[in-house]
Order: sequence, then structure tokens, then C-alpha cells
Amino acid sequence: MFFNVEKAKDLINLDDGKFAKNILLENGDSCFSLIAIKKDEIIDTHTSACDAAVYVLDGEIELHFDAEKFKVEKGEILMFKRDTEHKVLALKDCKFFLIKI
Repeated sequence: MFFNVEKAKDLINLDDGKFAKNILLENGDSCFSLIAIKKDEIIDTHTSACDAAVYVLDGEIELHFDAEKFKVEKGEILMFKRDTEHKVLALKDCKFFLIKI
């Protein structure tokens, strides 16, 4: 077991890129990741093998599920079931946790 106190926003930087992902914990298909994405960038349509939650640390994203769109802002969380096809659009530069269980 390990113990660390970290500032979440400092665990990832874009460094002039459009997208970055830092897997913090992983066990099989389950993971706890930190993702950064630049404004107007898209994470293309995909599905998750696990139930998932997105918690926005900074910025704003929009998640698209079929015909529905959900705006998720700083301090908000969105949860969804596995095998749900979705894509992500960054409305602002954004950093968010992705939790898959």
C-alpha cells in the first residue's frame, strides 16, 4: 500500500499537446485516470468495458450519448453504464478524472 498527497491539477499537463492521459491506478479493466484536453478538441466515439464516472476538476466538457448531450463543468460529475457509446468535446481547456469500475 502507498500513501501520497498530491495536487490533482499538477499531475497532468498538456505541454502544447491537444490531449494527455495519466493512469493513476489500474486493476484489470478498472482504472482511475486524469485526463487533460484542449478547448474544441474531441475524444472520438468509443465505449467503456466498465461503468464510468467523469469528474471535472477544471474547465468544461460536453459528453454526447446518441441524441443526448450533457455539459459537465468544474465540480460536477456524470456517471454512465458500460457499453454506452459516447464522445467528449472540450468546451474549455479541461482536466477531469475518469473513474472506470
